[in-house]
Amino acid sequence: MNSKNINGTNFIFDNCDTVELAQTFGTPLYVISEDRIKSKCEDIRKNFLMKYPNTKAAYASKAFLTMAMCKIIDREGLGLDVVSGGELYTAIKANFPMERIMFHGSNKSYEELALAVTHNIGRIIVDNVYELEMLERIAKEQGKKVAILFRITPGVGGNTHEYITTGQKDSKFGIPLEKEIIEYAVRKSMDSSNIHLKGFHFHVGSQLFEISSHILAIQVVLDLMKNLKEELGFITEELNTGGGFGIQYTDEDEATKSVPFFIDPIMETIKEGCNEANLDMPMIIIEPGRWIVGEAGITLYTLGAIKEIPNVRTYASVDGGLPDNPRPALYKAKYDAIVANKANQKAEEVVTIAGKCCETGDILIWDLKVPKVTSGDILAVLNTGAYNYSMASNYNKLPRPAVVLVSQGDAQLIVEREKYEHLLDREVIPEHLDNIQSTKLTFGA
Repeated sequence: MNSKNINGTNFIFDNCDTVELAQTFGTPLYVISEDRIKSKCEDIRKNFLMKYPNTKAAYASKAFLTMAMCKIIDREGLGLDVVSGGELYTAIKANFPMERIMFHGSNKSYEELALAVTHNIGRIIVDNVYELEMLERIAKEQGKKVAILFRITPGVGGNTHEYITTGQKDSKFGIPLEKEIIEYAVRKSMDSSNIHLKGFHFHVGSQLFEISSHILAIQVVLDLMKNLKEELGFITEELNTGGGFGIQYTDEDEATKSVPFFIDPIMETIKEGCNEANLDMPMIIIEPGRWIVGEAGITLYTLGAIKEIPNVRTYASVDGGLPDNPRPALYKAKYDAIVANKANQKAEEVVTIAGKCCETGDILIWDLKVPKVTSGDILAVLNTGAYNYSMASNYNKLPRPAVVLVSQGDAQLIVEREKYEHLLDREVIPEHLDNIQSTKLTFGA
């Protein structure tokens, strides 16, 4: 979890006073630590890229993506994993190196694939045969040869929430390893003058604290590599083992593991398997997202209404909730938090942190131990760097928060706060409704 640094009475995050951040930029407010992101990237470089030859690492941008984040990842020497035309467009506008981009997604559109091919991105991770055929047409139209990996379904489940398990056989992701399906796809790629199949990708799930699922999936892929070499003469050049490395959100979770915990068993299994099967060691690629940015973020809120129901519960409501953090409602995700302006005070009561949306399920944290809270207090919810800003919505017509990047006491705005007028930017009133007379109704005496 985030270290609970305190200076006087206030919670300090990356040498920034969080109460001052709330006063300067308003709330709700996403705060992202550049230094914590940098530290995770350094861990990847030291314990993976520099330790093992012929390796690459890409940041899974769906966790959190802005143009500023693209610049950080570029500076740190990692690649970028995108899953939509919008994420790709963000990278393009940030001048991210196109050759370091990998494009995922289970239902890419023609327009998205055409954009990727036009900009000569490094790899397209093909999810199904339909996509392969569409990509082949696009590559032929543009007179290019496109490097791809096949995302496969290894038939392995991860020990995590069912909504973020992705490697099981019954999955919307990837090509199933039925002999006739996978061999057809490989043959079609090998026969194409516009497609260069480099290898395979798998992802077994998110928020994982053990490596057994990755190991099982690798063993499945090694068998696939061996069979395709023997039957089709296909040599696997690259193997992308995905990400999914978990982080600690609360004291109930396991501690966040460093890179070697995941990487060393993966690399050992692949090396031994390739030696036993007489296979060339492929390039190994990983794609952590949450693990890089999750603990680098906090969200600041201002407490408003405090409702005490005697002998039942006390609700402390914040000025955000489900629209800026849907994960508790979606996954029953749990968080820890600090009353930022009372960070050195002893917990005296238990409150439930409620969001402001008209949804019973809009609860950010159940039964949080806090000092005596009052309206106007600033609440810092920890470890919200991943899947909060990227999942944010305008439900209940709430403007989305600003995002501030902090580093060693300096704070810079990287996403402006939405205003009410922004909510209507794309709305149009049809002409036949534009000049109607309001109907006058009587609602009783």
